[in-house]
Amino acid sequence: MSRIFVLGSGAWGTAIALALYRRGGHEVTLWAHSPEAATEIIDAGENVQFLPGFPIPREIVITGDCAAVSDAQMVVSVVPSEFLRATYLRLRKYVNNGQFIVSATKGLEDSSYMRMTEVISAVLEPAGRLLSIGALSGPSFAQEVAQGQPTAVTVAFSDADIAALIQQEFSSESLRLYTSTDVVGVEMGGALKNVIAIAAGIAVGVGLGYNSTAALITRGIAEMTRLAMACGGQRETLSGLSGMGDLVLTCTGSLSRNRTVGQALGQGRKLPEILESLGGKVAEGVRTARAALGLARQHGIEMPITEQMELILDEGKDPRDAIRDLMLRPGKDEH
Repeated sequence: MSRIFVLGSGAWGTAIALALYRRGGHEVTLWAHSPEAATEIIDAGENVQFLPGFPIPREIVITGDCAAVSDAQMVVSVVPSEFLRATYLRLRKYVNNGQFIVSATKGLEDSSYMRMTEVISAVLEPAGRLLSIGALSGPSFAQEVAQGQPTAVTVAFSDADIAALIQQEFSSESLRLYTSTDVVGVEMGGALKNVIAIAAGIAVGVGLGYNSTAALITRGIAEMTRLAMACGGQRETLSGLSGMGDLVLTCTGSLSRNRTVGQALGQGRKLPEILESLGGKVAEGVRTARAALGLARQHGIEMPITEQMELILDEGKDPRDAIRDLMLRPGKDEH
């Protein structure tokens, strides 16, 4: 029986814990950022703040104790990107050599532009921790995973045998994993699609139709692929589940927080008010836009949609002006 430690009790972390528990054959622990947060979930019997309506079986251990990670064989990391480094600094003395870490956070670190596996490595390796760190990503709304609806995602490790091991341990009748060795591509797809989803939401908010959404999705995957490849990812990965699959979901699905943020911006609401209304939930695309553009400038990559999103999010540019500027860019060859 595998011991799996899910690091982060937001909606996605809770949904993953429920999916792994339902699969059977695992001892599952769900870690909350504080003992108080853990107690709230235990007392309510569900995650009222982030994933209400889904009872958490008593067999899933809920804890706020960092030391509990030491007993795990596998760690599923689902901490929001802005808190990831600080969280691993708290945990690193309890992390053991030989553990497998699966990063399921879809974002980039704001200040360093690092992918999540890079941040984890940067914290743990100086402490002498030798671990296998990979990524899990794909079209997966937490609520639907918690409901047990069929979902397919990609798990990537540089070592194909480890990816196959995680595939075997996590797959079930409702959660299907495909393997990859392209960690860069899987992470970049999962992070960058959130920025394009904000753009798709803006298009809905200002009253545009299906033509506009289709254009954003198609040109969005083009600029996502350019940057991912410049960082070492593979084109094929971006056409798969963790790229195009996740992009389509977050650009069109009403459960997408990033799309919701964009739609509210398109309706004229201000970003601080929108983020406050999320009730503690995170729309990773808000921070990722800045980091992605920083990476793009380092690599000399053109990302016009991401550039306009940063201007809207950070400088308050009118979304209608951003759309006009995108449409009036000089003509290009499609490929």
